[in-house]
Amino acid sequence: MESVTNDRRADLGVGLLFAIASAAAFGLSGPLARGLLDAGWSAGAVVLARLLIGALVVTPFALRALRGRMDALRRNAGLILIFGAVPVAGTQFAYFSAVQRMDVGPALLIEYTAPAAVVLWLWLRHGERPGPLTVAGAGIAALGLVLVLDLLSGADLAPAGVAWALLAMAGVVSYFVLAAKPREDLPPVALAGAGLLTGAVMLAALGAIGLLPMDATTAAPEYAGATVPYWLSLAGLGVVTAGFSYCTGIVASVRLGSRLASFVALLEVVAGVVFAWLLLDQIPGALQLAGGALILAGVIVVKLGERPPAPRPHTRLAAAEA
Repeated sequence: MESVTNDRRADLGVGLLFAIASAAAFGLSGPLARGLLDAGWSAGAVVLARLLIGALVVTPFALRALRGRMDALRRNAGLILIFGAVPVAGTQFAYFSAVQRMDVGPALLIEYTAPAAVVLWLWLRHGERPGPLTVAGAGIAALGLVLVLDLLSGADLAPAGVAWALLAMAGVVSYFVLAAKPREDLPPVALAGAGLLTGAVMLAALGAIGLLPMDATTAAPEYAGATVPYWLSLAGLGVVTAGFSYCTGIVASVRLGSRLASFVALLEVVAGVVFAWLLLDQIPGALQLAGGALILAGVIVVKLGERPPAPRPHTRLAAAEA
């Protein structure tokens, strides 16, 4: 039994590392995209390029993981379509639609109420009632988000922007719920690759029929007073903030569960502030730094309140034989 407990702790430790790496990679996407947007790119073109490059990077690894069992794609076709349409393409489309109508800070805050929505979903759908520590951690992290996003000075909450941000939040919830369910026949890297490719195809279709502007330019984006080739920004968006972040995020969700993984993902906001400081010279204030500390504290409290899942039958049998 002690061996099973140690394995569970090791699994959580590895899952936390993957979740932190994923959050940091996702946090880089905003500052990198901002440089391209300021250079003349449309939001739709940036998102499409990000997903397409990410898919090209991940696909070889996905094919290798699926070697000899390509029929897994057919068996999970419904999941792949939903994953690519909602958590991947839909969330990005909704988020960029929100920031076109309202300040980025409030849009992010609304989107990152997703962890609380995940807890509510697991409670209502699966009867997983949150414990006191989980509720307390959610409150601490929420306060941290308010400080990090500097919302105390007030913000313009346009109704249309709020509606799009809520749709983005729903997409984030679907990401953690779908990614957290283990599937022995579909490795995480395969789900990431297929989801990125599906999302890219769907966004391209939206652009082709005129629902999503696709403006691009070869002008060099600027970061921290220096210009870089546009393709370097695109490579960073595709390889790091799409391919790497989705793969590590799915692995983390499988190991941690959707609730804990969604709270660790709040670190993306902290990472976004840090990268905005380094790349865009947007220096965080004292309140934002304090908010980052509160987010970390909230994640730790949620971790302490996480109930370990019941061992699977084969795990119980192995423990009895040991």
